[in-house]
Amino acid sequence: MNINIYYGGRGIIDDPTLFVLNKMQEILEELRVNVTRYNLYEMKNTIPTLPQTLKDTDGIILATTVEWYGIGGYMQQFLDACWLFGDKERIARIYMCPVVMSTTWGEREAKLNLSTAWEILGGLPCTGICGYIENTMTLEMNEQYLNIIEKKAENLYRTINQRMASFPASNQAVKQKVAVPKSTNLTPQETEQLSQYVSDDSYVQRQKQDIQELTNLFRGMLDEEGADSEEEYLGAFRKYFKPQAGFDANYSIAIEEKKKKLIVSVHGPKLECYYGAVNQPDLEVQLNRATMEEIVSGRMTFQRAFMSGAMKTKGDFRILATLDQLFLFERMG
Repeated sequence: MNINIYYGGRGIIDDPTLFVLNKMQEILEELRVNVTRYNLYEMKNTIPTLPQTLKDTDGIILATTVEWYGIGGYMQQFLDACWLFGDKERIARIYMCPVVMSTTWGEREAKLNLSTAWEILGGLPCTGICGYIENTMTLEMNEQYLNIIEKKAENLYRTINQRMASFPASNQAVKQKVAVPKSTNLTPQETEQLSQYVSDDSYVQRQKQDIQELTNLFRGMLDEEGADSEEEYLGAFRKYFKPQAGFDANYSIAIEEKKKKLIVSVHGPKLECYYGAVNQPDLEVQLNRATMEEIVSGRMTFQRAFMSGAMKTKGDFRILATLDQLFLFERMG
């Protein structure tokens, strides 16, 4: 018989949970049980890989200490890893005994949380141990407390050895209906490899750097093909141009998302528009892409964009209104 102990406390000397675990391990080993202990505080970076250790075990002990509130971060991280990477079919055959000692309020709630979590994972919870212990010496000097620990260890051994059945829990029904994690269609071997990668900080950092590099690459490609396209908006200006006899003006339109300025030169019936630069334009305009889209689609005029503050101008303000007379953009689509 194989039993694993997962200890989620901080490993301090006077932790009452450690005393209980040592006593239970001693009794189980006398019963010829192979006991393996995992101190989660010593395995911070490899906790995501620990569900792999459930493979060859018949039962486990989840032990933690309530020092201020709840089961603690290490134990929660281990349970999260079981949910994300654990083999649920294997977990369904594993008995779990919760052990929670408290130096403050909340040991019963923490014990219940461990049992509930294991049920949701599909496992088989056993009757555990919980108690408020102010001083570890209280456990060592009290024969009745020692007898309780001994009986709990023997009951765990008996339960596993006889494969005692238990009634189904409503937690399983809830899991099947609303708490089923998204399927990743991974084999158990692939799941193990994934959990190893998650625990490898250097691998995670490399992946983040690769993602950032790809993001910058595609952003640059979009800038070249979209934002800095030297044809964008030119067709709209040419299509909706309405020449004014005897009117000449040069407009320089700076669109925030573009590197080059949109130059619109009107010489009577002739129109030139391109991306580049012009010396001493009659009117300089500055706006963002969203505002320009509103204008060329006919939902906003240059004058209204200026009045609302969405567009800034510099130069001869008298010819600002001529933009709306020269380019009668209609609603597209």
